[in-house]
Amino acid sequence: MDEKNEIKEKLYLRLERYCKTYTTSDPDSSLYPSSSNQKILAKMLFNELKKIGMKNVSIDKNCYVTAELPSNKKGPTIAFLAHMDTAPAAEGKNVAPKLHKNYSGGNIEINPKMGLFLNARNCPQLKEHIGDDIVTASGGTLLGADDKAGIAIIMTGIETLIKNPSIPRPNIKIAFTPDEEVGQGVKFFDVKKFGANYAYTFDGDLKGTIEVENFNADAVEIKISGKSVHPGTAKGAMANAARIAAEIVTAWPESMTPENTEGYDGFIMFDEIKGSVERASVNGIIREHSINKMKKMEKLLNRIIEEKREKYPLAKIEISIKEQYRNMKSVIDKNPLVLSKLVEAVRQSGIEPKLKPIRGGTDGARLSFMGLPTPNVFTGGYNYHGPYEWISLDSMYLSYKTLINLAKEWANY
Repeated sequence: MDEKNEIKEKLYLRLERYCKTYTTSDPDSSLYPSSSNQKILAKMLFNELKKIGMKNVSIDKNCYVTAELPSNKKGPTIAFLAHMDTAPAAEGKNVAPKLHKNYSGGNIEINPKMGLFLNARNCPQLKEHIGDDIVTASGGTLLGADDKAGIAIIMTGIETLIKNPSIPRPNIKIAFTPDEEVGQGVKFFDVKKFGANYAYTFDGDLKGTIEVENFNADAVEIKISGKSVHPGTAKGAMANAARIAAEIVTAWPESMTPENTEGYDGFIMFDEIKGSVERASVNGIIREHSINKMKKMEKLLNRIIEEKREKYPLAKIEISIKEQYRNMKSVIDKNPLVLSKLVEAVRQSGIEPKLKPIRGGTDGARLSFMGLPTPNVFTGGYNYHGPYEWISLDSMYLSYKTLINLAKEWANY
């Protein structure tokens, strides 16, 4: 077996094992981590890190798994990170990864009985992966390559560096974090104690992509207190909270919703509505790369709320907007080496890097503002957070090569 196929096999076996471990995070939990099942994978990774020879392996009370690989050359301390949880947007229990070897360009059968197929019509990105080995779930669940592919890439890359001490490397730290999918991934992460100068999250998508800018993100919650009376005598006396909630949602311009935006376009997504005549609530997310444009969107939403207050004086409508994370580009721009080293590492893996904005966020965004500049590296997957999720083992291999090249790039710097 040649080197590439040997590494691809290791990547797949790790990905399969991690994906089968149930780690869905819980957005409604007040605990940290938000779901206790994440601790199971954390313990697995703790044991595996010790087995392959990493130093200072630990799990702290917040479920952060960290370890260190001492340098064999001079250089700053760099870090590689990935998150252990999977998104609560789709079922994450009983995941059964399915390997489709040498994709020929036709249908990829995820689950024919459920009518789940992948092809170039419903996912044009597959055209760039003819001949690749593709991994999907088997229907009814997400795959969990976001971000268990990142974990598999880091573990396999670190193992290679340990087994091949002739490969130059600086001091390397790694961290696996919980709760990234619910926006709490590095809430308690001690950057100073961790001790890295620069870091990279392996949490991106298609091959070659580098992400150094992300959405600014806020959360919005709207609470409506209505007035309930008998519908037979409701004229001029009822305030139907459920109806008011629906009006607020439909008043938001369709041109600024996620299903009608792309690239740098911002949006508000209302992702949860609960209600009755007496009370209702609307929760959502606000996303924009430009902080000024984000504030304009928030002003527009507040104007809609004010219009509904005037229209329904018997109701009480409250809105709260809370900051979640900010665009890391300003931090990366001040630390150009962290990007230039990554660009060169991707090129050395045999592909041309593609810089693009994240239409979302990563732990790297928060870490960057906590003092640890952290761009995001591709892992090779797509259609995350649902049953159509897939990842290319060949792209995972290129990401693995990028990690090895990053170690070489920073050695002796």
